[in-house]
Amino acid sequence: MVIKFRIGGRLRYLSHAETLRLFERACVRAGINLQYSQGFNPHPRMSLPLPRPVGVASDDELLTLKVRRDPFFVAQDTSNEARETSDELRIKNALSAQLPEGCELISVDFAGSRTSFQPRSATYVLSVRQEYLDRDLTGRIQDLLASETLLVRRKMDEEGSVIKNMDVRGFLSSIDVDRADIVVECGLTAAGSIRVPEILELLGLDETKLASPIKRTSVKWQDV
Repeated sequence: MVIKFRIGGRLRYLSHAETLRLFERACVRAGINLQYSQGFNPHPRMSLPLPRPVGVASDDELLTLKVRRDPFFVAQDTSNEARETSDELRIKNALSAQLPEGCELISVDFAGSRTSFQPRSATYVLSVRQEYLDRDLTGRIQDLLASETLLVRRKMDEEGSVIKNMDVRGFLSSIDVDRADIVVECGLTAAGSIRVPEILELLGLDETKLASPIKRTSVKWQDV
């Protein structure tokens, strides 16, 4: 099953693991029969294929999970097509009722058991305070786009004891200015991507210069 949802407000501070726990608890309260892994410490078979940076809101999150198809979700005496539609709607309604404010379901769809999703690009919107929308910022954007390499110092461990110089130019697909918003599209590959703090650093911005929280507005996926 594939669930698309929005997340914002205080919930944007949830970590990747905390977001998974939020949905696990909501599914249990909604009576949705999740499939669990085997072994001594079974856990629900659910995944967030593209972890959301802590503190970033999102309009386009994707969660995959495996459920057991029991009579709770099966409408009786209907065609297969009608039954599928009914199952999706019932799951969406049941789950929506258990999610806290700040998390909104967009859609619930059934997918093949072998379907997986690979993110190819993500778009972030940075709303900049008016006093910082100046020629220095637009000039910096032009310089970034004209550069062949963009080196950042990336912490490779939680303690910050391992630092590596990374060229992130190949991950920076585009930067556009739309009134007070800076729209950044980032490429995503198996080798990784540019991180949100690195985008801010390259633009010479920090959260004090932003008018609202950073938002991930869209993600392009490839089904494999």
